Amino acid sequence: MQQKIKAVVFDAYGTLYDVQSVEQAVEVAFPGYGSLITAIWRIKQLEYTWLTSLMGRYEDFWDLTKRALDYTLRSLHLEADAGRVEQIAAAYLSLRPYDDARNCLDRLAPQKLAILSNGSPAMLSDLVKNSSFDRFFDRILSVDRKRVFKPAADAYALVGEELGVTPDEVVFVSSNGFDICGAKNFGFTVVRVARSTDRALDDLPLKVDERALFDLLRGQAETLDHSADVTVRSLAEIPKLFGDQGRSV
Repeated sequence: MQQKIKAVVFDAYGTLYDVQSVEQAVEVAFPGYGSLITAIWRIKQLEYTWLTSLMGRYEDFWDLTKRALDYTLRSLHLEADAGRVEQIAAAYLSLRPYDDARNCLDRLAPQKLAILSNGSPAMLSDLVKNSSFDRFFDRILSVDRKRVFKPAADAYALVGEELGVTPDEVVFVSSNGFDICGAKNFGFTVVRVARSTDRALDDLPLKVDERALFDLLRGQAETLDHSADVTVRSLAEIPKLFGDQGRSV
């Protein structure tokens, strides 16, 4: 990275935080269905962000998260009233950070750091506080202010408006293909965290479990003309791209 970088901005869900970590709470609520519900729920959650954005009928991410869970349970003929849906959805407020996240953020600390996420402000506030990541970030940016979800250009424009930087001064980090395309199209330098591995695909074509299916649908690089500038296997690789000037804990 030779250009002057003034901010490193992270996606939250699937990049810093493991969305699959809701599976434990789901399994407790619906034994035997944890993996299946978790995969369908996340796929439908993202689909609803795109649908509402394209229709111009914004609902915040918390409402869509509950709607997506309700859809999943209804599709599987599982009973859950609104209160139980809300209780299960609350697992999104305490997602488990990936093992490589904390050290990466600490080592990048001299940089201006931010999150840009589809999450609602309340969801992100709880998530960052519950993981004790709040000390790392200069800004926690929610697309809620723009009332449109990523990968819409208006969502990425929040970074410049809040941090006072131009797109070419921003490194954007994500594991989500749609987010990588949107951020690259907007003009950011994009780092893709390729968390999926061939492990999940070893049994193809004989067997595809829910996790492998999710990785096939969401974990691979997109084939559009907006690919990442850099691909890494772990967040731990990112600080050395910027001189690794962070402090130790």
